[in-house]
Amino acid sequence: MASEKISSIELGRLIAIFVVVAMHCQMFLTYFLYQDTPWVGFIFNQSTRFAVPLFFLISGYLIQPKLITAPIETVKRYCAPLLRVFVVWSVICLLMPFNLHKVMTEGYLAEREGYWGFLAQSPLNSLLEGGLVHLWFIPALMLAALITALFVKADKLNWLIPVALVMYIYGVLAGSYQNITELWTPFFTRNGPFFSTLMFALGFVIRQKEIRVTATQALVMALLGMVIHFSEAYFLTQYKQAFNANDFLLGTALWGMGLFLFLLAKPNLGNTPWVLNLSKLVLPIYVAHLPMIIVMMNVSGFLGLTGATKDAAVFSGAVILTLLLVKGLERTPLSKWLFR
Repeated sequence: MASEKISSIELGRLIAIFVVVAMHCQMFLTYFLYQDTPWVGFIFNQSTRFAVPLFFLISGYLIQPKLITAPIETVKRYCAPLLRVFVVWSVICLLMPFNLHKVMTEGYLAEREGYWGFLAQSPLNSLLEGGLVHLWFIPALMLAALITALFVKADKLNWLIPVALVMYIYGVLAGSYQNITELWTPFFTRNGPFFSTLMFALGFVIRQKEIRVTATQALVMALLGMVIHFSEAYFLTQYKQAFNANDFLLGTALWGMGLFLFLLAKPNLGNTPWVLNLSKLVLPIYVAHLPMIIVMMNVSGFLGLTGATKDAAVFSGAVILTLLLVKGLERTPLSKWLFR
């Protein structure tokens, strides 16, 4: 088990990455309106919020044996390539123009300076987010791994989940609930360690203690977490928090953990060569997909696409371009720098 891949986990990672791609395509927001509100788009957006927590859970689960054996050495080896990927893609995204029409009409610097100025307004947040918004995941993962390693090194693992839970609750209260709590936060709490540490630690502890539940119990847990998440999202709309603006809520952790335990309860799901081969590309797809979505947004704009046609073109085009880019670079020397 320690050395062999669990096919259901690989399938879960694969589903999660394409869910993230679909979410970043901002689908269903201009049609299927109810009282001028794109509720279908809002619900779709929030229905994808299990994906990133699942990534953190899986990461904590997979690294647990090595982290227990050699915490500091393991976290150094784990974070070094992630840091390299984060820096390289941040530079790429800082240099890549997002609005090609503006580049053609006003010039490259005019297009870029606005974005650079926006990032400069909140330097700490930008440091944790990188050159483009989706890259926040990498520093958050590295910080979660580092914090867990420090607890292992100090022989204080009993404190890991309680401390991570406090951080998570603070992240929610100072994040989506900030209009109610007015809690101070040094940066946007989705970034950094507030949410990632608990999810990573839960995966770590699930493996350490060999926690298992039945598939039915896991699905009930996931469904309950999802219901809580959606109930919170709807409740918060009364306090001017957009329904589709919630990355993590109190119920999200339970939702993600239930789905992860379901994957563990069904280890043979996805036991096919294409799943195991494609799942190796999850991190490359993650870092490359949003620039490709931006490319397709420009293409759809030039073609005058709108509504469902635009959504279909952006999503399918982004998936195809991302896979072509990743596979094309896979066997080149650039792969080490771009994709770990």
